[in-house]
Amino acid sequence: MAVLSAGLLLFRRGSAGVEVLLGHMGGPYWARKDDGAWSIPKGEHEPDEEAHAAAEREFTEELGHRPPSGDSRDLGTVSQRGGRKQITVFAREGDFDPAHLHPGTFDLEWPPRSGTMQAFPEIDRVAWFDLDTARRKLVAAQVEFVDRLTASLVPTDPAGTRQPP
Repeated sequence: MAVLSAGLLLFRRGSAGVEVLLGHMGGPYWARKDDGAWSIPKGEHEPDEEAHAAAEREFTEELGHRPPSGDSRDLGTVSQRGGRKQITVFAREGDFDPAHLHPGTFDLEWPPRSGTMQAFPEIDRVAWFDLDTARRKLVAAQVEFVDRLTASLVPTDPAGTRQPP
């Protein structure tokens, strides 16, 4: 059975266009990585937990603050890690000040085989990125969600031609 995960992709519109809020994964493995080392705030949930509720809970746990209120867009589900993990993401328009990050932590034996357990932040920082930069920063399997968000924001003119967001 696949591991289920749900997340909330916060986005905002500004003079520079649409931006999304991403979290840099914490812990020693990701410490020196940047491109491909950011994630949508998300986490695992049980099969009987509704994905949207899990996404809001995980946002709160990973960032230390409840997400801004508002309507959510269902961006669907993608498979990660050879289909062993199913990630469902919702998008919501809103704002978050990265200075207010208070991340949850996880314990890890570090250095490996040392017998020493250390606590590391689940997310060590958050930042706003334009859509092109977000595609580069995200772990590969999550890029699809930026594309789906972009498609959901693209207006069409009266002739049915899509216009950029």
